[in-house]
Amino acid sequence: MSSYREESPVNPLPPVVIALAVFLIGIELVFAAGSRGFIGGPQAAGWRITMIEEWGFREPLFAWMVENGRFPLPDLARFFTYPFLHLSFTHLLFVLVFLLALGKMVGEVFSSLAFLVVYFGASIGGALAYWMVWDTPVVLFGGFPAVYGLIGAYTFILWTNLAATGGNQLSAFRIIAFLMGLQLIFGLLFGAGLNWVSEIAGFVTGFGLSFLVSPGGWSNVLTRLRRR
Repeated sequence: MSSYREESPVNPLPPVVIALAVFLIGIELVFAAGSRGFIGGPQAAGWRITMIEEWGFREPLFAWMVENGRFPLPDLARFFTYPFLHLSFTHLLFVLVFLLALGKMVGEVFSSLAFLVVYFGASIGGALAYWMVWDTPVVLFGGFPAVYGLIGAYTFILWTNLAATGGNQLSAFRIIAFLMGLQLIFGLLFGAGLNWVSEIAGFVTGFGLSFLVSPGGWSNVLTRLRRR
């Protein structure tokens, strides 16, 4: 009997990436259905704004928490909930592009737990940077800090591979350099927002956490560097 087995022409996405994408799309579908009056009645039209206000990251609120040494769990949960809230389907679509593309590459190397540590670690790092840099009532929401953490993890993968093969390690940072260049151009043309701080922090957090949660961790990185 032949042992030939037909391989799928498309490699499946890691389950953790699929789960996050489905959850993000599900939330957006609920908001869309509510805004069109399909569910929830008249008040459903304001669900999106209400959820952003109630579950987005609020810098003044966290500043108060730090100042008073009080950290209620419902408010700490904002570090994990704000990446799931988006202003529109277009906003979510851009996040999904990064999640599916970078998530596939990172998820094939990292374990599911390591992937989630990077994703939500970058969300936390982005929010903390937002709090430290800005004094603003503008709510932080959206998945870009989290997916920038995946860019950081993917950069780490490229960086370690280049270290192992003797390649130019700086080339691993081309993606983030390109994205930051685009943000600079759009900022000059249309005005810079506040979220770029959280996105850069998300990238740095994702890159840094990869030293701890990647296969082999820091010891593997040192081994590869010593082989050069």
